[in-house]
Amino acid sequence: MEKLIIHKKELMLYTLLGLCCLFSLIFVNQNNKYYKETIVRVTSVQLMKEEESVDHYRNKDMIYTQLLTGKILNGALKGRYVELQNEYSSSGAADNRYKSGDNLFISLNDNTSAKLTGTIKGLKRDRYLVIMIMLFTVFIIIVGKKKGLFSLFSLSFNIILFSLVMDLYLKGINLLLVCCIVVIVFTVFSLILVSGRNKKTLTAIVSTLLGTFITLIIAYAVMRLTNEKGVRYEEMQFLTHPPHEIFMAEILVGCLGAVMDVSITISSSIHELCEKNPNISLKSLTDSGMEIGRDIMGTMTNVLFFAYISGTIPMLLVYLRNGYQTGYTFTVNLSLELIRALTGGIGIVLTIPISLFASLFMQNKHIKF
Repeated sequence: MEKLIIHKKELMLYTLLGLCCLFSLIFVNQNNKYYKETIVRVTSVQLMKEEESVDHYRNKDMIYTQLLTGKILNGALKGRYVELQNEYSSSGAADNRYKSGDNLFISLNDNTSAKLTGTIKGLKRDRYLVIMIMLFTVFIIIVGKKKGLFSLFSLSFNIILFSLVMDLYLKGINLLLVCCIVVIVFTVFSLILVSGRNKKTLTAIVSTLLGTFITLIIAYAVMRLTNEKGVRYEEMQFLTHPPHEIFMAEILVGCLGAVMDVSITISSSIHELCEKNPNISLKSLTDSGMEIGRDIMGTMTNVLFFAYISGTIPMLLVYLRNGYQTGYTFTVNLSLELIRALTGGIGIVLTIPISLFASLFMQNKHIKF
């Protein structure tokens, strides 16, 4: 009977999920009237011209010119056709090639003449974004079920909270201070929502906060002692706030995810070992915890390294293709990323013994949460 009730709940959840997805698809394809910008659907495409372009570094590219005809989907001129011209390159670095069926944001040049023309402002991408969100939601709920649903709630809350942080920063409040407060809220809310209110969660919360803030203190001390020598802040040159303050906030938030992952893995493992074998010795528990920590340490460190480095690949290629020396290119583009990866790695390594000690301490039956 209990299993039947569970299956009914799952069926209701999946039905509700399917209806939400269907409604989202219908809405995103019928929402043109809610936009202030003029939207057109491309009905025909004609290639007018193509030519080769070579810059002074001998980089070659092909430049194409398209003549597009589109039907206006919203506004006072809905239903009329407009001609648009689009220039794009084969590299596609700062432009797009459009095809029939694409929806585009445009600005009309002159809506009083018989023949309408306009300028393309960009591609309307909301339906592609909705499809990606739907796939992510479906997969996480199918795999995680109830915990997957709570993970979505946690992610949504964190996105809203992060937006609030950016708003406070723009109002002049110290970014590092706000991030320190938000990291605590992130950690407590996310772990309790996903893992529930229990000793395992309390262990993960304590370990995550200790590991993250100790890592921040170490990074701050090293930066001060070395007078930030070799750190290149070129990508932050347009910001009015001190770059080192922003960089410390980046390290804090970036380190949090990896540290939280390690904390919950260690605490969950120790909790399961104690549940399966209440008579397990302290030495066996410690050895098992350290072995688990060593196994995840290498993979998590590599995950951080590749996650940070991958974001700089386009800029590395731009510098190298434009004649900059390899040493200068790597120094300018990788200094901040390597520091982020290294500090994250320190956080992971520190969190393993912290999580293990906290997990062993929390196994005391007199401690309740």
